[in-house]
Amino acid sequence: MEKIRKGDDVVVTTGRDKGRRGTVLTCLDEGYLLVQGVNRVKKHTRPNPMKGQAGGIIEKEMPIHLSNVAVFNPATQKADRVGFKILEDGTKVRVFKSNGELVKA
Repeated sequence: MEKIRKGDDVVVTTGRDKGRRGTVLTCLDEGYLLVQGVNRVKKHTRPNPMKGQAGGIIEKEMPIHLSNVAVFNPATQKADRVGFKILEDGTKVRVFKSNGELVKA
């Protein structure tokens, strides 16, 4: 079970986008994430008439490492660490370390 999943609201803790919030779009292999509106770069593309693609400069999100983000806790309005807890019925759930509330994804 992963601590950060697709759809989680996260805060960037280090780097040029520090403090920026976004939603996890996809979790890539080797501990990288695509976060909406974070780590955006400009990519120069050539036109490709075979694919119907226009040329120009496009902005897109690049992967950011898992260690550079933390899950946003809506109760405290801050970034928080995530731990695991097993409930009485045997299900494993994610909880915030600061207040023990369940992570809603």
